[in-house]
Amino acid sequence: MWTLDILLWNLVVAVVCLLGQARPNTKLGPQSSSGLNSDCVGNLMRLTLDKALAVGNQLEVEAINGTKHVVLTPSLAAQCGYSMESDPWGNTRIYTSLLGCYVDNKDDTTFNVGLKLRLYRHGPSNVVSHDVTQTCSYTRWASKEILCDRNYVEVSNYMAAPDSQRGTKRQPHNVKDDSQVNAIPNVSGASPSVWKITFFTPEPVTMMLREAEQAGYSTMTTSSRLVMRSPYNTAETYSVDIAGVPMEVFRVSAYYKAQDGLSVVNLAAACPTGGVLFTEDVISWHVPRRLTPVMDAKFKIEEMYMGINGQRLDQSQMAARGYTLSTTGFHIIMEIPVGSPDGYYKSHAPDYQYHITYTIEPMLEVLWRADHAEDTRYRVLFPITTPLMPRLPLVEDRTTQEDRTFRVHLGNFLGDVELRNITFSTGVLTVEESQARGFTIQEHSLPSGTKGFLLQVPFDADVVLKHNSELLVTTYFLPLIFGFIILPDETPFAHPVNLEASLQDVVLPTLVGTCDEILFYVNVTLGNKGRNFQTMVGSRQLTPQLAEEYKFQENSTHFSMAVPYLSMDVAFEHIASDSIRARLDMLLWDPDNQRVLGDLYLACNFPFSTTCCYPNGTITAMAVKLESVPNLVPGWLSLKDQSCTPDFSDDRFAHFTFTADSCGTTRMFFDDYMLYENEIGLYYDKGVAYTSLPDPAYRQTISCYYAVNKTETISFTHKPSNYEPSAEIGSGQLMVQMRLALDSSYGDFYQPEDYPVVKYLRQSLYFEVALMYSTDPQLELILQNCWATLQEDRTSLPSWDIIVDSCENHEDGYVTIFHPVLSDTTDLVPSHIRRFSAKMFAFTKDEEVLMDEIYVHCDAIICDTSQAEPACTGQCVHPAGIQNFKPPLIKGASRKQRSSNSTQQKQISSGPILLQPNLQ
Repeated sequence: MWTLDILLWNLVVAVVCLLGQARPNTKLGPQSSSGLNSDCVGNLMRLTLDKALAVGNQLEVEAINGTKHVVLTPSLAAQCGYSMESDPWGNTRIYTSLLGCYVDNKDDTTFNVGLKLRLYRHGPSNVVSHDVTQTCSYTRWASKEILCDRNYVEVSNYMAAPDSQRGTKRQPHNVKDDSQVNAIPNVSGASPSVWKITFFTPEPVTMMLREAEQAGYSTMTTSSRLVMRSPYNTAETYSVDIAGVPMEVFRVSAYYKAQDGLSVVNLAAACPTGGVLFTEDVISWHVPRRLTPVMDAKFKIEEMYMGINGQRLDQSQMAARGYTLSTTGFHIIMEIPVGSPDGYYKSHAPDYQYHITYTIEPMLEVLWRADHAEDTRYRVLFPITTPLMPRLPLVEDRTTQEDRTFRVHLGNFLGDVELRNITFSTGVLTVEESQARGFTIQEHSLPSGTKGFLLQVPFDADVVLKHNSELLVTTYFLPLIFGFIILPDETPFAHPVNLEASLQDVVLPTLVGTCDEILFYVNVTLGNKGRNFQTMVGSRQLTPQLAEEYKFQENSTHFSMAVPYLSMDVAFEHIASDSIRARLDMLLWDPDNQRVLGDLYLACNFPFSTTCCYPNGTITAMAVKLESVPNLVPGWLSLKDQSCTPDFSDDRFAHFTFTADSCGTTRMFFDDYMLYENEIGLYYDKGVAYTSLPDPAYRQTISCYYAVNKTETISFTHKPSNYEPSAEIGSGQLMVQMRLALDSSYGDFYQPEDYPVVKYLRQSLYFEVALMYSTDPQLELILQNCWATLQEDRTSLPSWDIIVDSCENHEDGYVTIFHPVLSDTTDLVPSHIRRFSAKMFAFTKDEEVLMDEIYVHCDAIICDTSQAEPACTGQCVHPAGIQNFKPPLIKGASRKQRSSNSTQQKQISSGPILLQPNLQ
């Protein structure tokens, strides 16, 4: 039970040597205000040393024996009746038995105790000492007294002695007589009365007095008592189980020399070493009601007291603290609430996990009276520490998205816990380094007596991780590991915390473009996420080499480029006699999240002549590969005479030179003009096996009109189909189909049996409208209007516009996004397909959701690109999805007037789409 080494009560790690005279010297009595306080508690003197006096010092205690001072080592303290209790912060209590070796005993009624405390700081030259004296009066001796202190057991028995023996006492060191029998060095005094001792282990072991004292036992006589004292766990003590409680037993027979002859005194004591039960809230200490080795006759309990730190408590004090003291047939039971202010909590970190213990030192005092009128006073000072109790730190996320700051409070630590560092995603920072980086760290005291720590980190700090979970939403992550130490031994432990917050704070980039006679000009305004995307020009990614070719320029907020219309990244849509319609497709692609951040489809007409008719009869013609004939290889083209092949060709152009009287050119006369015609086409050799056949519908007519006296170019006709639109008259129905895709890849679609399709609020809906069973590249599908209703009836109200006059509805905060159709992603002609996406929403009225189901309807126009029809101006090319306000996702009732049906217009509708109700 005694754990200190070499010196008693060393409060710091280093061990000091014994010193001579200390200075300054302060002499204190009871109730001192210097951090020392002494008082009398029953048969003990108690000295309290405040932590403010002891912290940082090493303590050495000496017993004052007349004019001499004796250093109390741990073994000597246990032998002579001294003990100490010290908490981890230096609050110390020293107990001295009034029957101790170096106590001045006046007739077993008045006791003078003297101690010298030496406090060492930083070495032998810096010493402060205090002399403490205390006089205690104690007259309530029972016939037998048993004291169980924390490091020894003491038992004394009343013993009538002749006058010549009164006042003599036995001290354990160096008391000499003529025979030197049983003498202990360095102590002078009268001869002892006890000369031999028999210990029961439980087998008898006999020792002479000097042998017993050399083994660590103490024997002394006072004016009226015989005293025996034994440290715990000696060879002559033994353990037994009494009523389920483990006890350490000390039993001796002392052979006493009296004037009337030899007497034998039997002494026995039993001290508990267990018997404690714990719950989360209560400590229950069980002591056997009958100590078998001590009492061998009938008895009754005359007095029973509970105390704390050696001091009795009365009933009102016990009630105020919630303490109870009770008995059963076998036990005396003391119940103490965990957390009582008479004890203290302590932090621990086994396996780097936070735990706490609670320690308190209750005292039990019982007076038993036997049938033969002999009484026994039993007093136990029993320090109790609970098992380790895990305490998971309480994490409170106080993050406020409005000011874009993470706030986390980590709390309910004891006062001996100190925050040392924090591990962020970028590394470990001390508290001081974190504060220097602009992070706020505060320590807060809580009403419960514990404390907590508050950390504040801005969203834009470099230690915060970011991810765009949705197109306009940024999710911020702050992984943390708080590093703590436990004082005073600086035991480390850690606790991880992960914080997350999402904000709709993304500003997407925008693209705008213009054209002159030879160039596309594109300007891109970056959003608030910077240039964290790939730029696709046509089907190619913008590389540094390509950027240099397109005169790429950039700064922190914009970049721009100029793309020639004859660039290979430009698609040709239509060719006329004096111009060509070219289109530049640009896409800003987020590869990490696989989504489009912005797009631009810019189409312009550029001056371009395909046919030249020279006065000498030479004709030159240029054939162009259009987007509507993606499989065409221009080098395979020829004139009517298939031996007339291009004099130059590449993957986009074929150039022919011939004369008016060659290559199958025909001639016709009109009044004063002659018309020469030929045709560029693709003719297959039936005897040749083609691995990949081009589109066979390519025909381009070349016409030159010559006057009688001059030659000039008269007209040009481009026919990307097998026949002139008016060459064959027929009739039939064109079928248009609307489908809902599973995702933005448009690879899989919901089937009829999947309806109604369930979607969450604000989840994207991917629609495809396609012209079916047609391969005519001159036909183009245009979405004129699209809208949503509550009912399957497309004319029902309320409704909400999704596409208006072929463009997105700008009154909608979440505008419609048009998706490009690449030529290699479908078997259909790309101009026959339109794809768009919109956000799932619900209709409301007076802030009440009307229904959780919607239907989507569209009016589509089938256009002949060779005819200039007002309704066929093309799908909207404005960049979509860029808004500066937070849009509502719950729609009211709003609808524009629809155009009436025409022979070109097709009406299609989707199946029901159901809103998931628990995410509204």
